[in-house]
Amino acid sequence: MRIYKAEEVSKMLLEFKCSNHRSIKEKVNFSLIAGSDNTSEELLKEFGNYRVLRSAVIYGANGSGKSNFISALSFMRDLVSNSINHQPGQRVFQVCHKLSAEETPSEYSIQFVRNDIRYAYGFSVKQNLIQDEYLYYFPKGRQVKIFERDGMGVRPGDRYKGAFDVSISILKDNRLFLSCAANYSNIKEIEEAFMFFNIDLVIYNPEINNWTEYSIELMQNNDMIKKVFVDVLRALGTGAKDVKVKLEKIKLADLPQELQLPDALKGLLGTQEGNRIEAKIVYDQFEVDLMTEESAGVKRLFQMICPIIDILNKGKILICDELEASLHEAVIFQIVQLFQHYQKDKFAQLIFSTHDTSLLDTDLFRRDQVWFTQLNKERATDLYSLVEIKNVRKFENLEKGYVSGKYGAIPVLNKKFFHELEDSI
Repeated sequence: MRIYKAEEVSKMLLEFKCSNHRSIKEKVNFSLIAGSDNTSEELLKEFGNYRVLRSAVIYGANGSGKSNFISALSFMRDLVSNSINHQPGQRVFQVCHKLSAEETPSEYSIQFVRNDIRYAYGFSVKQNLIQDEYLYYFPKGRQVKIFERDGMGVRPGDRYKGAFDVSISILKDNRLFLSCAANYSNIKEIEEAFMFFNIDLVIYNPEINNWTEYSIELMQNNDMIKKVFVDVLRALGTGAKDVKVKLEKIKLADLPQELQLPDALKGLLGTQEGNRIEAKIVYDQFEVDLMTEESAGVKRLFQMICPIIDILNKGKILICDELEASLHEAVIFQIVQLFQHYQKDKFAQLIFSTHDTSLLDTDLFRRDQVWFTQLNKERATDLYSLVEIKNVRKFENLEKGYVSGKYGAIPVLNKKFFHELEDSI
């Protein structure tokens, strides 16, 4: 499938670690750096001495912590992007593990690449305030300190003495210094790190995000994206022939008669504008309004496919909780394939959780791309990779091994309970 070209900018997630976040008690380590396995080398991209994976999938029983792991990534991204707006006295949102002591910090750290330079960033939150923070980068592979923070004290690296004076003056114990410095300094490395969180790291939650408007804007501005979406619908046998989309600005006071607001509310809104969207799926003999008449599956395709094309072309990192929600398994397979085998001059990454065991296939994933979550005796999340499990062969039937319980991370059914339940009905 050929999709329009975009400017090549190298970005990638290398690893993420966190502790004391919801069901995650002790530190968990997630990595997209490939192991020693030499299968499917075409799925990797070299960065210095690293071989980096394009995708990873996370399996586990309901309640085992898959969503909480993604929540931790989302929390880190959102705090970097938004903590500059925290007001005096406002506490940092912190949800600790139930068995953690009150003074136990929640820790988050990440390593990533932007414009071919590696960065390492992390912070901890203790009793709803920022406890410490750091940012390093590695030009020519050598570690350079940008800043370190302990409480309200900031120690700039030697190259940045005096460059953070304004940023330090607006720092508060409920704000990340990276968030402050990105807004009140003119340092390229700070901007690059901030932009990774604010632009490159895309986290999709089907219960929160709705990319319908985003998709319409993309289709309206790029005919190739629209064509690809229609091709996907046809390939899935939907019978769709075309799609008509329209996104326009409209004054809220000028809404159509059937959508008119009360006069008192109109006065409050004044000349404020909103987006008016239209989307119709065209079939042989009729058109269907996407919002009111289409199936949940087609709506979800509409939301997902166009943003995914945009993410692929801009080389971003997509993180998705339960990617299969409302999507056919064949679509998920093709989405993974797109990320795995996209144009060689592009590098986008996909990390997602799922219950769809049909994707557990060595033709699709290397062993170091498959991860599991499982609750331990403290009802705390353990996160581990398939490569950490002994006696897993390179071309093993992964679906069969997972369903049989060989790798853990699946519900253990109480057969006696279900037999007794059947007898009582």
